[in-house]
Amino acid sequence: MSDVEKSGIIAKVIGPKKRWRAYKARVKELPGGHRAAVEAIERHLMHFVPVDADSSASMFEDLADLFEQAAADGTPIREIVGEDPVEFAEAFAQNYSDGGYVPARARKRLTDDIEQAAAEADGAV
Repeated sequence: MSDVEKSGIIAKVIGPKKRWRAYKARVKELPGGHRAAVEAIERHLMHFVPVDADSSASMFEDLADLFEQAAADGTPIREIVGEDPVEFAEAFAQNYSDGGYVPARARKRLTDDIEQAAAEADGAV
C-alpha cells in the first residue's frame, strides 16, 4: 500500500471522527431545550445515516448550524421542527440519503423527546 493510499484511509477514519467531535462540542453549547431537541433528532437520524462519511458528517453539521442559528435568533423549537418532528427529521435526512427503515417506536420516541425539549425551552419543565 502506497503512502498516498494510507493517507486516504487515515483521512477517512480520522476526518469524520474529528468532525463528529466538533459537532458534538457545538451541540453541547446549545441552550438546554435546543440541545435536547438536536440530540433527539440525532438519535432519529441515525436510522438514515448515509453510507458515505462525508454526507453523514455534513448532515449533522447542518443540523447543528440550524439549531445554533435558531437559538441565537430566539426561535422556538416548534418553529424549527413544526408539529410533526418525525416528518421534519425524515425530510431533513432525505437531503443526504435515500432514507431508511424507521420503526414506529423510534418515531414515537422522537415525537415525545421533542415535546419534552420544547416544554423545557419554554420553561414549562
